[in-house]
Amino acid sequence: MLKLKILYRVHRSMVAGNGLFYPTFGFASLIFFIYMSFRNIRFGFEEEPELSFVERNGTQFVLDGKTFYINGWNSYWLMVQSVDDYSRPRVHEMLKGGAKMGLTVCRTWAFNDGDYNALQVSPGVYNEQAFKALDYVIAEARQHGIRLLLSLVNNLQAYGGKTQYVKWAWQERVGLSASNDSFFFDPSIRSYFKNYVKTILTRKNTITGIEYRNDPVIFGWELINEPRCITDPSGDTLQDWIEEMSAFVKLIDKNHLVTIGLEGFYGPNDPKRLTVNPEAWASRLGSDFIRNSQVSNIDFTSVHIYPDHWFHEQGVEDYLKFVSKWMLSHIEDGDKVLNTPVLFSEFGLSDTIENFSLSDREKMYKTILDITYKSAKKNKSGAGTLVWQFLVGGMNEFIDDFGIVPWERPSTFSLFIEQSCRLTEVNDSSEQNIRFKEYC
Repeated sequence: MLKLKILYRVHRSMVAGNGLFYPTFGFASLIFFIYMSFRNIRFGFEEEPELSFVERNGTQFVLDGKTFYINGWNSYWLMVQSVDDYSRPRVHEMLKGGAKMGLTVCRTWAFNDGDYNALQVSPGVYNEQAFKALDYVIAEARQHGIRLLLSLVNNLQAYGGKTQYVKWAWQERVGLSASNDSFFFDPSIRSYFKNYVKTILTRKNTITGIEYRNDPVIFGWELINEPRCITDPSGDTLQDWIEEMSAFVKLIDKNHLVTIGLEGFYGPNDPKRLTVNPEAWASRLGSDFIRNSQVSNIDFTSVHIYPDHWFHEQGVEDYLKFVSKWMLSHIEDGDKVLNTPVLFSEFGLSDTIENFSLSDREKMYKTILDITYKSAKKNKSGAGTLVWQFLVGGMNEFIDDFGIVPWERPSTFSLFIEQSCRLTEVNDSSEQNIRFKEYC
């Protein structure tokens, strides 16, 4: 009883606080905060839901013929934490917690190349224990009505990435170049990657018995996290790779949506490189937001938002101005140029910046969520957001300078619940409404 009184006082202070919260959502926030503190409380919607494939209709995601705007998150670590029995409960807790917040999509890694507990030990050689961990992630997501955006390889070195593929080619003495960017043009490495993609897509889940390519719990496939090919700033090399790999995925899997994994930078021939890109370097990375996103087999495009990493010597208010300009520009592109949904699939504010405060981070979150909500209300292409990143307690080794445990800070927690509630009003009669709307 004492704990309930304390929680009620927290709720009262949240409603009367700094303007980030609305009384309409206050009671829902209290209920969910109590839930995360008392795990034995049951809300009556924990039965496994029926799932359909998410599809695309022009600039919108659709589910059962209804609009589907996304409030979701990143937890890249789900598979690696599912390998060992002692850490597997973290995955259950995260997916269950996300569902209780009304979140609908989680982006996570479907790769671990040559690293500890690797899924792909070497080209074409797989660790069945790690594969069963990915099976578990997908099966557990199904239990909670969460869809997964699965990324297939990393441009960065974490968990192997394109660097590991290049090392494998050199070890087998078939590599054409020592450059990490040879991942995109070396025929042997392209063959390695295609073999991996085919293995993933045709994998039969040992828990559900469903092949990945036939499983609607998978929201879609992301070809590569944050692709860059700086050795070819013209963008031709990466463009060829995107065309080839997206066509290959679609050849095997005609059920799921495909995206690239772009950060959103405008290319060397795009006028917006001068007016919207953060700085000049952003147009010389070998990626090209418009050109890449126009590939016929790409169903939707992605944009990341990290102003504190992209600018130097600017303050939070400058970051917020950039965020608005950046998002509105890409939504305009989705509506007027690409005719595709635009998913803001990573965003965050680092806790390493000078004079960092959690309230500043929440201002940025709110700016991003508000712009997406306004896009949804107007049926525009700003199709949703996936915050980077959510974790559960006891995961210090995985917390980067953006990571948070959402239910440990009521004000942050309430922001995302509020967004879920707002989107239930836009998403017609989607599954989310059935599971969540009565608590808004």
